Amino acid sequence: MTDVAAVRLDVWLWAARFFKTRALAKQAVAGGKVEVGGQAAKPARPLRPGDQLRIRRGDEVFEVQVLGLSERRGPAAEARQLYEESEASRLARAAAAAERRAAMAGYQPPRSKPDKRARRLIRALGDLDAL
Repeated sequence: MTDVAAVRLDVWLWAARFFKTRALAKQAVAGGKVEVGGQAAKPARPLRPGDQLRIRRGDEVFEVQVLGLSERRGPAAEARQLYEESEASRLARAAAAAERRAAMAGYQPPRSKPDKRARRLIRALGDLDAL
């Protein structure tokens, strides 16, 4: 953490390790995937401690409060000290991840081509749908 009064939003997102590159962070902010205080922001918006952020990254949504500022990207342990994620956000992300895992667990691709008996069963199921 540094003793600066404000840091650009895209730089902070990169330093806090929400995005792999600053360009990706800038693109996400410009695309409306990051809100500051419930409002859309620009990449150059100055960020200060105490600001509330909502960050959408793929299927994940983070709701964090800025605790510290940094203009450089450091180790992950140092990056975690820059923000505090709300408990509701953490539980929602965990629930969404569990749902995705459960959905993926139900599907198992076939190991080989269906044999004659399996093809007949598949055709029979298709005939049932026509009823």
